Amino acid sequence: MYKIINRKKRIATIIADIFGNLLFFPLRLIRKQEAITPERVKTICIIRTAYIGDVIMTLPILPALHEKYPEATITFLTSTASAAVLQHNKYIDKILTFNPFWFYSGGIRDWLVFIRKLRSLRFDLLIETRADIRELALLAFWIPARFKVSYDVGGGGYLLTHRVPYPGLCHKVDYHLHLARYLGCPTEGGEAELFLTAEEEQDIVSILQAQGITGPFIAVHPGSRLILKRWFPERFAQVCENLFQQYNLPVVLVGGADESILTKDIQATLQEQQCQAVSLAGKLNIRQLAALLGRAALFLCNDSAPMHIAAAMKTPTIAIFGPSKSVETAPYSPVGQVVEKDFSCRVTCDESRCCSPEHGSEYHACLQEITVQDVQQAAEEILNRSYQPIPS
Repeated sequence: MYKIINRKKRIATIIADIFGNLLFFPLRLIRKQEAITPERVKTICIIRTAYIGDVIMTLPILPALHEKYPEATITFLTSTASAAVLQHNKYIDKILTFNPFWFYSGGIRDWLVFIRKLRSLRFDLLIETRADIRELALLAFWIPARFKVSYDVGGGGYLLTHRVPYPGLCHKVDYHLHLARYLGCPTEGGEAELFLTAEEEQDIVSILQAQGITGPFIAVHPGSRLILKRWFPERFAQVCENLFQQYNLPVVLVGGADESILTKDIQATLQEQQCQAVSLAGKLNIRQLAALLGRAALFLCNDSAPMHIAAAMKTPTIAIFGPSKSVETAPYSPVGQVVEKDFSCRVTCDESRCCSPEHGSEYHACLQEITVQDVQQAAEEILNRSYQPIPS
């Protein structure tokens, strides 16, 4: 079976697999599947290049691998942007960065240069965590490794020495932990963790103080990498205004540089209503954002990378889900809560365009039906449990 939503990608993968299986069939006949034991694994390479949120959801396998293979060094191959969430991680010995042209802007020449670099490396165990034929054929295949492990649900399974049985639809953290369980690793209590330095923690305190934020606050990320996953800015503004009036909590808007217009519009709306609001969109790097979210009383966001950063920082979070599937990417945290509506088309939505046959005239209906009251009620439930309002 294939775990590929996009029809064109699925057809292309099936065709590539037909040729790949024919080409590698003789090798599979003579290749014996060897047991992967701790004595045979001294070097491990993990591949997860896209995207930041997915890389964070891969982190829980690190302590599991370290416990099973305590003497092994771990190298993590990821994108340049995602490397920031891996820095200072005590389970990682080396970070390799590459922005593959099949996910990011870049060219084949860059890939050829990187492949030559990979050929000089040697690993005992390689784990490709996405299960994607592009990652397997264009990266994993070129890295010398005794054991190559992944699922065979995204094509390219003939390039692996060990194909892990697909566990079925589940949260991506569990999807990754299942790879570790296949290798005999203990995975109980697995969770993502970001490692910030004392200097980074102090840095964000100074940044907030410079903006007049000296106490508890609500952090808000109204953006998302995919436009279709964004709830509406006027509704974010209304929820923030209502929560400010009720809890006297200032609002700190965050996002990338390309989202600064979005956050400044919300900031202006809130300031017109005499609410304390600042925008730091485009002004924080990933690690500063993590430090900021770790200090927030509540984080309000769409399904996005900052949502997973907040989950790793154990921040109470309200995540608004539209076309994406919360069963796979909800905040993996006991203090994370999802607000969503049940639309059957979400199951097969590729999150790039709305094509609901049932709601064709109601573009973006899965987010349109989420009201200010829905989100505010969820936020109040969290704040009433975890936050004591400051008397005004």
